[in-house]
Amino acid sequence: MKKILLILTGSIFVISAYAQGNGNGNGNGNGNGNGNGNRNGNIPTAHNEATVAELQAEMASGKLSSVKLTKEYIARIQALDQSGPNVNAVIELNPDALAMAKHADDLRKHGQVLGPLHGIPVLVKDNIGTGDKMQTSAGSFALVGTPAQQDSTVAANLRAGGAVILGKTNLSEWANFRSFESISGWSGRGGQTNNPYGINRNPCGSSSGSGAAASANFAAVSFGSETDGSIVCPGNANGVAAIKPTVGLTSRAGVVPISHVQDTIGPHGRTVADCAAALGVIQSRTFDGRDPATGDVPLGWRGLRARPTNIPTDYTQFVNANGLKGARIGITRVGLNGFDSVTTPQPVLEAIEASFQALKDAGATIIDLDAQGFVFPPADGEFFVLLYDFKGDVANYFKTRVGVPVAGGNLQSAIDFNNAHADVEMPFFNQDIFELAQTIVLDPNHVDPSFGFSYNQALDIDQNAGVNGIDAAIKQFQLDAVVSATDNPAWATDLIYGDHFIFGTSGLAAPPGYPIVQVPAGVVFGVPLGISFFGTAFSEPTLIKLASGYEAATQVRAHNLPTFPGTAPDTHIQGTTPTPPHHPFSKKEAAKKKPHHM
Repeated sequence: MKKILLILTGSIFVISAYAQGNGNGNGNGNGNGNGNGNRNGNIPTAHNEATVAELQAEMASGKLSSVKLTKEYIARIQALDQSGPNVNAVIELNPDALAMAKHADDLRKHGQVLGPLHGIPVLVKDNIGTGDKMQTSAGSFALVGTPAQQDSTVAANLRAGGAVILGKTNLSEWANFRSFESISGWSGRGGQTNNPYGINRNPCGSSSGSGAAASANFAAVSFGSETDGSIVCPGNANGVAAIKPTVGLTSRAGVVPISHVQDTIGPHGRTVADCAAALGVIQSRTFDGRDPATGDVPLGWRGLRARPTNIPTDYTQFVNANGLKGARIGITRVGLNGFDSVTTPQPVLEAIEASFQALKDAGATIIDLDAQGFVFPPADGEFFVLLYDFKGDVANYFKTRVGVPVAGGNLQSAIDFNNAHADVEMPFFNQDIFELAQTIVLDPNHVDPSFGFSYNQALDIDQNAGVNGIDAAIKQFQLDAVVSATDNPAWATDLIYGDHFIFGTSGLAAPPGYPIVQVPAGVVFGVPLGISFFGTAFSEPTLIKLASGYEAATQVRAHNLPTFPGTAPDTHIQGTTPTPPHHPFSKKEAAKKKPHHM
């Protein structure tokens, strides 16, 4: 259960031969040691690491078109995703992508620019509905067939903002909520997504494809969903920035659900500024008519505070290279020593301490919350809330679908489908969470004997975790934010034994519905490590300011780009080259001999 609560929903400048397309990597033309590289230098690299603002400037000047940029990203995907190093982040390309790009170019020629993502190719997670020719499957064949009948609100907002929806990204099937043994980044439909910093490393879930795709420069930005950790953990593992918005700031309408109490939609990008631009496009500042949360407040504010009326339209205004100067940051190491008997390696702990020191070096005042004796209350109601919500919410979602195996059905329909198609849906792990959720009585006042409380009581427990957790810490110590390491660095993907989580901190914000901004903070053995900035509901402006200040001061991503190695670490692991033994006698001498006892 610890794993589920962490991942739901959800130096020297180095560039590899893949990134440069120059055929000089490790003597085989690919830079990842797998022999599948491209020596022709035809993998597009011109806009690697280009920011949204830089791409917009090129398109405004006429130097670049949306069609050209879209073709570049498609070529990179074709060369590096299912080919080459095999990142396997993209589950489907949009057949209408080039038409969307041409339309964006045509509008620009006539002086119409619809927003900061106008003409910018983006990728969306395969549980975010698009009313087009693409599937919306949550990685399961149970939802494959007739595409969604209409766009999710997020997809509709992207279209209205002129973005080019390039395709869908792979994910942990059913957003990592099917089994306790779920393998992050694996789905029956999409297979296993890999990490650009080490193909053998896990991209974390459930928005694994979104994080890996942004890291690999397969699109300018990508979008994932989070219930508890599924946006920020892929950000951490794949070395990109990520924003997990306040629950209700972005609409969940048309998105395959886990929980209406905790689900939220947010971006991955290579910079905080790119994520900020994307957030402004997809958000619902007021009630969208399809998701009640867009007109309300998250659980932590329930009955205490009203939804703000001054939610910003543009979050890039809060990006500030000096954002940490004068800030008061509360740090916590809660859980960083590892779960149960698992111990966090010392190099990881040292990297975390270095990231905390970097906050101070950039001008922030640091308050050690643990040393001050502050204790974050546990959100012990969370898992029960998720089980309860999922059973009801997924049945409501199935009513919106037609022409797929579970259309109009309920959770039992999905369970039956998986049992009937176990060869493709359950080759590695089962559906014990589905089966547990099916036993939940959908009465909010029913006390579940296994948990010892009712749904309404669980909500109270989780609200308290926010009120007397992040909110109390901010108030007591006059903080701008709470900061901790996001998750442990990515583990090697293991389809037999499953995921290897050591720690994760998204649970501080997930149950009450509070936002997180994750930013790269270091590299351990070649694998990224990130830190998370936590705040109360609707504090995205402050968190973006702080995280962008940290990013500017450290430049961790810029100095540690992914190189698509086959393994990470990829040094000090080579073997020796044994020398063949000499023949004890010459071939001429051998000819004089004959075998005995034949």
